[in-house]
Amino acid sequence: MRAVAVALATVALLTACGGAGGSQPAGSIAVKMTEFSYSPDTISVPAGKVTFWLVNSGSVAHDLIIRDSNNNRVAASELISAGDSLAFTVDNLAAGQYTFFCDQPGHEQSGMKGKLTVT
Repeated sequence: MRAVAVALATVALLTACGGAGGSQPAGSIAVKMTEFSYSPDTISVPAGKVTFWLVNSGSVAHDLIIRDSNNNRVAASELISAGDSLAFTVDNLAAGQYTFFCDQPGHEQSGMKGKLTVT
């Protein structure tokens, strides 16, 4: 019985964290990832807690890294396999201008980047 409870708790945790498939959380910003672009590549959000619904429609793994105007990383998603999706939440995004990019080798240089404005 304990093994069943642990298995159910694990499934619930993995579902809450994202993973393959699933559905877009209410209020999240959908971002499609392919080789080598994001859609949309310009995003505006209010300051505070922001959830991105990352959908990897490409054929290789991608991620989404957010960096500030001083080139400091402020948040990073998990690596998302081709065909998977993930809810990526940033808890305290301050107002300002940011960039986002994929940090897999060669992806940013190939154009996989965008602009994030937080108001």
